[in-house]
Amino acid sequence: MENWDEVRTAYQVAKMGTVSGAAEVLGVHHATVIRHVDALETRLGVKLFQRHARGYTPTEAGQDLLRVAQATDDQFGQLVGRLKGHGDAVSGELVVTSLSAMSALLVPALTEFQNQHPDLIIRFLTGSRLFRLEYGEAHVAIRAGAPPEQPDNVVQPFMTQQHNLYASQGYIDKYGPLKGLDDMANHRFVANDDVESRAPYSKWLRAHAPESALSFRCVAGVSMQDALIAGAGIGFLTQWEAARYPHLVRMMDPLPEWTSDLWLVTHVDLHRTPKVQTFLKFLKAEAKAWTA
Repeated sequence: MENWDEVRTAYQVAKMGTVSGAAEVLGVHHATVIRHVDALETRLGVKLFQRHARGYTPTEAGQDLLRVAQATDDQFGQLVGRLKGHGDAVSGELVVTSLSAMSALLVPALTEFQNQHPDLIIRFLTGSRLFRLEYGEAHVAIRAGAPPEQPDNVVQPFMTQQHNLYASQGYIDKYGPLKGLDDMANHRFVANDDVESRAPYSKWLRAHAPESALSFRCVAGVSMQDALIAGAGIGFLTQWEAARYPHLVRMMDPLPEWTSDLWLVTHVDLHRTPKVQTFLKFLKAEAKAWTA
């Protein structure tokens, strides 16, 4: 559209809240930002911002502009992400997102895949935020729980993880082993601090252990693992994680409620590209050894 530079400038002012912040993002002088905003307000015949000592606050008209510009910016980002996924060569960027707890399995696999395709740049994104495949934020997502239902995604079963209750030998030496469900009140447990956690084993623990027994609580999975290894209490680990620590002892036979399904998720626009298909085939082959 005509005068897009002025709209883009106003959008950044609304996002950053200050002229200097917008100027830094856009890489222009602050005088250019002021000139663009003033010109746009004159052309539209409305005030887009309230000026005050702390910066610029969007008016109602400014909020409308922000919403339209945000949608345009998102759509452009989506286009860029999709364009990056096209092409016959396994090169450029491959963006994979998963739970951080999967790092010990995925990092060696991603490294081997990169060794096979040395022109590839790997971006491995973990964390609680759900990366948006529809906006090109990732090529492949590994997600846990119920099958993802976002439209335009291709969802494939990947693997099932079996979680078990473990304790360190140091914990057992101090408190003794867990002698069944009736003994849970006599022990200390490492738990997720999020009472709304949807992990099936986390729900089970809160349903069967007294609140007072959940004595060491963490937000991040890696912190829960570290606490378990340090002897802070009895806690859950996947079988493959526990196998890395010989001093851990399983406290109970596994229950069906302690399993969780993992899914491979791709966007329909990128699913059939050679890069994504090559990686999915490789990853599925690697995963066979993980569950063997």
